[in-house]
This record gives sequence, structure tokens and C-alpha cells, in this order.
Amino acid sequence: MKKIAVFASGSGSNAENIANYFAATKYAEVTFIVANNPNAYVLERAKKLGIESMTVTKAEFMEADTIIEELRKRKIDFIVLAGFLLLVPQKFINAYPGRIVNIHPALLPKHGGKGMYGDRVHQAVVAAGDKESGITIHLIDGDYDKGTTFFQATCPVLPTDTPNDVATKVHALEYEHFPRVIEEILHTLD
Repeated sequence: MKKIAVFASGSGSNAENIANYFAATKYAEVTFIVANNPNAYVLERAKKLGIESMTVTKAEFMEADTIIEELRKRKIDFIVLAGFLLLVPQKFINAYPGRIVNIHPALLPKHGGKGMYGDRVHQAVVAAGDKESGITIHLIDGDYDKGTTFFQATCPVLPTDTPNDVATKVHALEYEHFPRVIEEILHTLD
């Protein structure tokens, strides 16, 4: 069975959705959750789900050795960034080449890059007058929101939509597609 670590910085609703999805399979499971914010609600979700978790400081994460050691100790096969706001250092990417996936709440390359996360993305979509938005699931590289795209799903953006309306549509796409696409990516690694 493949072991997945989920990295998150906030609420962790995607982390919980992914954990629940894989709990119903015999193929993989979420066994570790890492947060870079000691007050992130994802840590409470991990506790409720019975999943081991840890908090790392930005400095610890950027140095990478400690967290890589923790992941190897737990025999982690794959890493999912689900609302994780730190840029992953190259040392970390080298330790898990082709095995770190991210989700972005827009159709990359639009509305990506440093500082483009959460509501900021949805505000940018509305401000640009985009007629659609969606999600992009991609492998990571050393830049924000770059790397090989595996999957995109779209939703319409109506002229009357607020950023909150767009967020609701995008979250629905995340919950529907992210776990399934993770499983598809895992199968390509077999």
C-alpha cells in the first residue's frame, strides 16, 4: 500500500477529503500530515482522523533535511500539497522527484505565482473578467505554480459571480477530482 503525506497550511478540507477517499481503498493511504502553521485547523482534522501529524517552521522546511528524514522514516511514497503556501526547496524535490503534486485553484498559467493563493486567486479571476476558472493539478518544480500539468477541470464564471461564488465552484471541483487524480498519478509510478 502506498503511503501519502499531505502538506497543508490552513483548514485542511482537501487533506480530509483525500484521507477519506483513500481510507476506502486498499491502494494507498494518508499516513502523515505536515503543517507549517501551528494554528492550522488541518492539525485538528489529522487528530480526528487518527493520522500522525507534525508542524515545521519555515526555516526547518527550507533547510529540508529534518522533514525529508521524517518522511523517509515513515516510508512515505508520495507527497500532496493541499493548500501549502511555502515554496518547496530543490533539495526536497530531489529527494522525491516526480512524487510531489500540487493543486492550484485556477487554470494555470493564469492567476498563478508567488502570492496567488486562496481568495486572492478568485479575486483576480473576477477582476480579470474571466468567463471560466477551475483547478490545475500539477507536479511541482522549483517555481510557484509551474511543473507538468496532469489535470485541469473548469467551471463557468458568470458576470454576476463574486470571488466567493467562484471559490465555492472551485472547491467543488477540488473535492470531486483531486483524490481521483492523485490515485491516477500514483498508478503511473507503479
